[in-house]
Amino acid sequence: MFEVWAPHATAVDVEIEGVRYSMSAGSAGWWSVEVPGAGHGTDYRFRLDGGEALPDPRTRWQPEGIFGPSRVYEHDRFEWSDDLWRGRGLAGAVIYELHIGTFTPEGTFEAAIGKLEHLAELGVDFVEIMPVPPVPGERNWGYDGVDLWAVTENYGGPDGLKRFVDACHRQGLGVILDVVYNHLGPSGNFLAPFGPYFHSSASSFWGQAVNLDGPGSDEVRGYFIGNALQWLRDYHIDGLRLDAVHALHDKRAVHLLEELAVEVEALSAAVGRPLTLIAESDLNDPRLMAPREAGGYGLAASWNDDVHHALHVAVSGERHGYYADFAGALAKVLTRGYFHDGTYSTFRHRSHGRPASHVPGYRFVCCAQNHDQIGNRAEGDRLAPDALRLAAGLLLTSPFTPMLFMGEEWGARTPFLFFTDHVEPQLREGEADRRRREFVGFGYDDWAEKAPDPGEELTFLRSKLDWSELDHDAHRAHLDWYRALIALRRAHPDLSDPRLDRVQVDHGETWLVVHRGAFRVAANLGPIPITVRLTPGQILLASDPRTTVDEEELSLPARSLAILKAN
Repeated sequence: MFEVWAPHATAVDVEIEGVRYSMSAGSAGWWSVEVPGAGHGTDYRFRLDGGEALPDPRTRWQPEGIFGPSRVYEHDRFEWSDDLWRGRGLAGAVIYELHIGTFTPEGTFEAAIGKLEHLAELGVDFVEIMPVPPVPGERNWGYDGVDLWAVTENYGGPDGLKRFVDACHRQGLGVILDVVYNHLGPSGNFLAPFGPYFHSSASSFWGQAVNLDGPGSDEVRGYFIGNALQWLRDYHIDGLRLDAVHALHDKRAVHLLEELAVEVEALSAAVGRPLTLIAESDLNDPRLMAPREAGGYGLAASWNDDVHHALHVAVSGERHGYYADFAGALAKVLTRGYFHDGTYSTFRHRSHGRPASHVPGYRFVCCAQNHDQIGNRAEGDRLAPDALRLAAGLLLTSPFTPMLFMGEEWGARTPFLFFTDHVEPQLREGEADRRRREFVGFGYDDWAEKAPDPGEELTFLRSKLDWSELDHDAHRAHLDWYRALIALRRAHPDLSDPRLDRVQVDHGETWLVVHRGAFRVAANLGPIPITVRLTPGQILLASDPRTTVDEEELSLPARSLAILKAN
């Protein structure tokens, strides 16, 4: 059965091998037809009112890319081996974010499967993969995706994603998929001819906003909710990271996020495993995570950029752009979640956020690095290894859900740059300037001089992880530090306790001591050794072997961190 929503069309055909089959109009703008002999592997396109042949808006398979025909894909043909997988809750977990195309030299799901043992030994609980729908060309971060129900052939197509998820579950790893519902890519986007998928006036920097609250929006919302349920049900994905929800234009009484949370909760009950929705939002609004009964949206968690910014400023010393407000902010974010909780933001030139100290810390996904915070720098540069060790020590003993970015566990020195492969000359030639304009006011005034061309293949190739770095002692020692931190977090409940009101922080200009139950996390953020007075205890882990403790005094070398347990 071929079906398509095209409420404004007067005639719709499905075309298979040059033959057109007329479709019958049904209710609410839906058209359908049975084509004898068509099934898994059949290529097809739709024609509206005799016009151009277009791919299916809900295509599950685009083997020839965004401009090719759709292909019928039957989910039930795949043989899963994860029958014993019962899912994983977010509380107490550690997430590992990766980009399939640059995680390995091959850049495929199959190659990524070969690295899952490394992640299991690292001790993480979830793998979060950046968006996988088809994109223009052969390389992209994924946020220019179209054909949102399909999986790019660049990585291995729909079966490749299923094999990856199946393999993750065998290793005890949950999978979170990054999805983009606030816009579609500028190339190969054929939704508009089919119906009112886009808002008549609202837009964001990335493109025209989708129509979530205007005429015809019931079916548009169904398109995105159905898409989310497909990943969780048919691909056995364990959670979704919802990109930039602040860019969702929705003024209806029941917001799309709330409606989505209701549907996902019902699916979770049906499949018998936890299904997690995580929002990326810059609103600093805990209502995203508040229960629906209390007027919230009922999502599981939200990214918290304030924690990243406070960590970044503390370990790097940078103060430009949005980092300007975050000098000395670590103590506040560790105890109250948000730094901007109604305070004035100099970057926004207004007050921002609302209090969130009542929210359990695990509902905040926090990081020292992620794809944005590295890739949105002109040179895609990562934090220096010593800064990363400090940040990791603070993050992996925090009340939040820590997230690592691929390669940081061994101090990877490869950049993660912004890259695209637009087919249309005007998009290819204008991408570098568009990126420069996006970051006006962020303190990157030299962007044009430093940033490589996003469309050059070398930009993409430079962003691939160099796994041979693990053959070097310094990188292996860095990896050992991460493994030890994660193991310590898992072994001692005090270090993963999500209650913000049980976190206490003593601090000075260049140091802080975080109290986590019976544990003390002491960090010297400055360039010279210091001595810190604290309750007598035993050093469990130290980033610098010269760290010593004598009665009530801890001697910390420059830019080092130690974790102690009180006697």
